[in-house]
Amino acid sequence: MSAIVVEDLSKRFRLQSDRAHSVKELVTRRDRDEGEDAFWALRDISLEIPQGSMYALVGHNGSGKSTLLRCIAGIYRPTEGRVRVDGRISTLLELGAGFHPDLTGRENVYMNATILGMSRRQIDAAFDDIVGFAGVEDFIDSPVKIYSSGMYVRLGFSVAVHVDPEILIVDEVIAVGDAEFQRKCFDYLYDLRRRGVTIVVVTHSTGTVESMCDGAAWLDHGRLQLTGTGPEVAAAYMEQVNAAERAARDQALEASEPVASEVTGGDLRITSVEFLDEHGAASTTAIHRHPLTIRVHYDAARPVADPVFGVALHSGSGVHLTGTNTRIDEFRIGELHGPGHVDLTIDPVPLTPGEYELSVAVTDEFVQHVFDRRDRAWRLAVREGERMAPEGLMDLRGRWSVSGID
Repeated sequence: MSAIVVEDLSKRFRLQSDRAHSVKELVTRRDRDEGEDAFWALRDISLEIPQGSMYALVGHNGSGKSTLLRCIAGIYRPTEGRVRVDGRISTLLELGAGFHPDLTGRENVYMNATILGMSRRQIDAAFDDIVGFAGVEDFIDSPVKIYSSGMYVRLGFSVAVHVDPEILIVDEVIAVGDAEFQRKCFDYLYDLRRRGVTIVVVTHSTGTVESMCDGAAWLDHGRLQLTGTGPEVAAAYMEQVNAAERAARDQALEASEPVASEVTGGDLRITSVEFLDEHGAASTTAIHRHPLTIRVHYDAARPVADPVFGVALHSGSGVHLTGTNTRIDEFRIGELHGPGHVDLTIDPVPLTPGEYELSVAVTDEFVQHVFDRRDRAWRLAVREGERMAPEGLMDLRGRWSVSGID
């Protein structure tokens, strides 16, 4: 059974590009409609959200996600199409939007909860839970204008989720407060799901979409691109985001000047470094748990026997993560003449999504004489793929097992 059905929904806004500067001009001007431009925030959106599910809306800023949420919540009236909602809605769009700064936290809780549809008796029963969840017990009888921004939004979130909704609309406000409160928010949303509440959330976190959402929809410039399970939609969306970023980085790389050598012995030098994806195409972006080849181009001015090539990776903040060379890996180069390249293939990439820097060096076979070295001269962006990435900088890539079951 569907809690929300969206049928051929379109939403248009009027953009006033030539405003009147006085009441007289507003009344007397004959071209009053010529300064208006129509902007379609949504076009022909159709989807169904099952009852009791957690459903995500993903897409870039300005794609229409928040507009669609507001149409579902009844804040905006569709220009075309319709929305059918079966259940009592609570919205988390702008936390604390109904709070009055001169009223105390207690007074604002009662006022805000009343606006959201709770009776005095219901508020009395839930009051201690609301205050305890927000963690503002010591300040509940103080004016909210003295609250920190974190206390303010925590109290707003707490009021909204204790309304006992049948459908909860959440617009990118899960990440409020500190890490401890964010964990409480996710735990509470999980509890709501267990109680059968339908949750519709706008989020930019693909991890949330993959791990918490039963279904998802991807919007781009107001049009529906894909609907499906959370992992399916997150993977397709991230593939598009990564492709766009790769194109931009590659274009910037082509326009940049080559990095000069920091140490060189003249006989053998590093001319450039390329990153190749699993299809062998040059890129400046790697995908977590996908293959990556680091190709080091060199030029030997004279024959050089058995040089050692090495690479090292640093995090964007400068932490040395790992490194290796051909001697450690027991790979013998042989004698080099003229230009060529050496490849290091990493399959799969163990780095978690983030920004990294690459150092490359080439020495003699005894790792005593440095022919050439480039310290942290190349930047590599690692992005999330179709699988959820772990926390931290590196993927342990361990193997799990279990005993004591049939």
